[in-house]
Formats: sequence, C-alpha cells, structure tokens
Amino acid sequence: MIKLQNVCKSYYLGEEEVKAVCNATLEIKAKEYVSILGTSGSGKSTLMYLIGLLEQPTSGKIFLDDQDVSKLSDEELSHIRNRTVGFVFQSFNLINRFTVLENVLLPTHYLKGQLDFDPRKRAEDLLEKFGILERKHFFPNKISGGQQQRVAMVRALIMNPKIILADEPTGNLDSKTGSEILDLMEGLNKDFGVTVVLVTHEKAVARRTRRQIYIKDGLIVDKY
Repeated sequence: MIKLQNVCKSYYLGEEEVKAVCNATLEIKAKEYVSILGTSGSGKSTLMYLIGLLEQPTSGKIFLDDQDVSKLSDEELSHIRNRTVGFVFQSFNLINRFTVLENVLLPTHYLKGQLDFDPRKRAEDLLEKFGILERKHFFPNKISGGQQQRVAMVRALIMNPKIILADEPTGNLDSKTGSEILDLMEGLNKDFGVTVVLVTHEKAVARRTRRQIYIKDGLIVDKY
C-alpha cells in the first residue's frame, strides 16, 4: 500500500542542515497494524508526516497504491490525503468552539465534490459504536480526555480512509484509559479493515501492534 524508497527529509536551521529522516526504505501493506518506535528527536514524527503525505521528501520516492506521490502538488496531495488518510494526535486537536458532532464532520467540509454517504448519519453511527453518541452536542472541553480521543478517532474514520496514523495517541491519558484507546486502535484495524500506523516512544505500546518499525537518529534500524 505505502512504500518509501531511499527517502530523506532535511530541514534548515539558518544555514545548518538537519537530517530528520535518512534513506528510509520501508513498506506498509494494506490492513497492517504496525508501530513506529523511537525516542524523542529520532525522526519518528517526520516519518509519520511523510507516510501521511503531510510532508514531501527532500529526496527519494513515496508510493501510495503504486502511484508515485513524491512530486505531486500541495493541492493534489491534499485531495488524496483527505480521502485516504485519517489522523489521531496526542493532543486530540479538537476545536473547543465546535461540538463533538461538528468536530467529527469537519473533514467532510474540505472535500471538493459529492460525498457518497450521508455524513451526519455516518458520524452518529460511529459515535454510537465508540460509546459517545450521547455526547454529540457537548463541547470538547466538557468531556474527559478518553472521550476526546474517541472523538478524534471517529473524526479520523469519517471519510472511510485506507490508513489511520496515530501520533502518541495515549500520551495524554492515564494508563487505564490509554489501554482502552489501544484496544480501540486494534479494533480499527480488525473491525474496519483500516491500516493503522501507531507512532510511539513506549516499547510497551509498540508491542501491542503486530509489527514494529524502529527509527534512531533518522535511520530505520533493526533494533531499538
């Protein structure tokens, strides 16, 4: 599904080049449940942004379903990303002035063209499946952290994506709630058939996935 071939990503701090990812070659197949494991500053978030088409590589190629997406325009990438990728973040990234339901529906407003489903019905069906339908008219700052992360997961699913990228999804949660969220992550993969890539610095979290990708100092390595 997703292939990276000798991908590098560099940033510049003044005149100094910072190599965040170096010669990354990997493949993530459809319906896999994998983790990217690395310490802070290892390049794992940059690698996630590359896989999620939020960043373009400095060099190398990225293929999505055998299409080379490395040189597409921002508009073309945005269109593919909106229909293909869902994101779940550590800080939830919900908008407090919008209700739970309005937050979930946000990705549907960015699509140019007709939807092939009723967005409100799909949103409510997903909220019910995740046990938070009764909170649909609440604002995010009026529900718990675990409920906010469930809302973020529903928002990530609303466009029926092929892949979910989760960046430290348990980082702001207590251990019990974090374990529940990981159970739900596994369910996304098992019940919805979605490819799930979980980014973490915690070995115990990574072990919950079926395969681990290790990154250190921007390099994909065999062990962590």
